Amino acid sequence: MRKPASMWSLETFGRQRLSRYFFMRDFMYSEISGFHGLPNLPENPDLVLENGRAFCTALLDPLEETFGRVAVRSGYRSPDLNRYGNEHKLNCARNTHPLECHIWDRGAGDDAIAGASIVVPWFADQYDQGRDWRDLAWWLHDHLTYSEMWFFPKLAALNLVWRPQPWRTISSYIAPRGLLLRRGETPTEPLEKRRARYADFPPFLGLRPPLAPAYGAAGPSGE
Repeated sequence: MRKPASMWSLETFGRQRLSRYFFMRDFMYSEISGFHGLPNLPENPDLVLENGRAFCTALLDPLEETFGRVAVRSGYRSPDLNRYGNEHKLNCARNTHPLECHIWDRGAGDDAIAGASIVVPWFADQYDQGRDWRDLAWWLHDHLTYSEMWFFPKLAALNLVWRPQPWRTISSYIAPRGLLLRRGETPTEPLEKRRARYADFPPFLGLRPPLAPAYGAAGPSGE
């Protein structure tokens, strides 16, 4: 697929299927793009789709299977759009920052990365009533092959990141702020205590095979 250069080709790009539940269009909306009139055009559409399929199949599909609809707050950003957001202090990390997960066409092979800011509404309702964000963090840790998680105070939204070689780090702007789990560390909370936190969560349903092989994605992964 060549670089989208028209409304028609961008629409075609948006129709590309990433996984059982997600299409590329689900990740294309950007307030920065809409407000500032900047197109969100990928530099490498094929790489965006490849990394996006891995991200959605490994992480988002199992979430949707288990909790119902997952809300995408901020998905894909093109290198040009993300650079603009960083230069104008619009909550975008610099393009070369190792934690910038929204640029899906930045790396291939072991350097591949894809991620999004998401909300799990099933959990957000309970978080608004005072539930600890770490209940969701440890559920994700114990069930999904995530690379990084970074939690935010509003709605317990989080950046959820996929890499082919996961870092397995958990950070938060919610108290207790900072790093809950460093790269290469073992959780300080034992498995039994973590499981007690999320004992009332729905049964994990993230191991179903893909709907069909046509969109080129492998089956969801879990631990």
